[in-house]
Amino acid sequence: MQKTFTGLLLTLVVSGCGLLENTNTDQNVEKAATLAQLETVLELPFRPGNVSATKSGRVFATVHPFAGEQGIQLLEVTGPNSYQPWPSSKVQSPKGQYSENTIDTPLGITKDKQGGLWIVDMGLHIGKTRIWGFDIDSGELISKIVLPTDIAPANSFVQDLVVDRERGWVYLADLANPGILAVELATNKVRRFGNHPSLKPEVNAKMVINGQAVMFGGKPANTGINPITLSADGETLFFGAMNGRTWYSVPAKLFRDGVADDVIAHHITRVGEKPISDGATTDSFGNHFITNLNENGIDKLSANGVLTPLIRDARLNWPDNVSADDNGWLYISVNQLHKSPRFSDGADIGKAPYYIYRVWANTQ
Repeated sequence: MQKTFTGLLLTLVVSGCGLLENTNTDQNVEKAATLAQLETVLELPFRPGNVSATKSGRVFATVHPFAGEQGIQLLEVTGPNSYQPWPSSKVQSPKGQYSENTIDTPLGITKDKQGGLWIVDMGLHIGKTRIWGFDIDSGELISKIVLPTDIAPANSFVQDLVVDRERGWVYLADLANPGILAVELATNKVRRFGNHPSLKPEVNAKMVINGQAVMFGGKPANTGINPITLSADGETLFFGAMNGRTWYSVPAKLFRDGVADDVIAHHITRVGEKPISDGATTDSFGNHFITNLNENGIDKLSANGVLTPLIRDARLNWPDNVSADDNGWLYISVNQLHKSPRFSDGADIGKAPYYIYRVWANTQ
């Protein structure tokens, strides 16, 4: 654990009770982190992408596009060391075989309030970004939407999404061409909002993990909007740049009403500070839980704008996403992404196993 963690006040929630621990030494930080009771949900031989869990305890995850050919893209956890293709093997792409009818390279995953599970499929092999929605109980396809190439061109990296099925909208974040995409489910019409400072990386928000600057393509990693979340009432979108320290909000109704970009820009508001992040989730109380890549942890941004550490643990070695279930738990996928070939000059220096964890946060 790095000395930069020293002196942080860790808000550790165990068995529904808040526990505050002042930490003054590296040894104390390690001890305090253990008290957070990070629990293993699944151990994997390959990199998970993002994870989502239901109130009944079912856990689903995508396989990260940087995990290499695994022959499976979407899975359900069946035990601490086991999983199965979900909703069936028919929608998975066998190694090297991708088609219009099978999942290509998914990453973002989320559930709606009507029993649906949704993924965004970046289509890095077939060249099409798609949204898939499945009924959790039956596994039946709810919807499959192909995003037009003028909205999601081939160089896009649309990796995160939230779904408001009650009002019939999906909102997505494009990291590579920084923008928010809004899809109307009834018509499959898509609009893009981009070219705004809130969507872009911030100058001094450097990604440094375990003392090493994170490189991507031979240059310091420097990416825009990621992640994106939605308030419980479906009325507010929250977002921030991966290489950014500011968490923003904007009324979702503006996208539903189809207002001009300058009107949306005018209504973007700063919510508070955020860490250098990959994933985030917003609970029913308006609290935001955001992965902290630089400090191997999860941070909590309260509804009143106060940012505090929730957990620090060396095992959170690139927490790719964090997702709240409906029982008070946060689920976290961890995949050492900065050690994958895309980040490390073509060599995979990650070491299996990779993990899905959970930690109690009283988010119900």
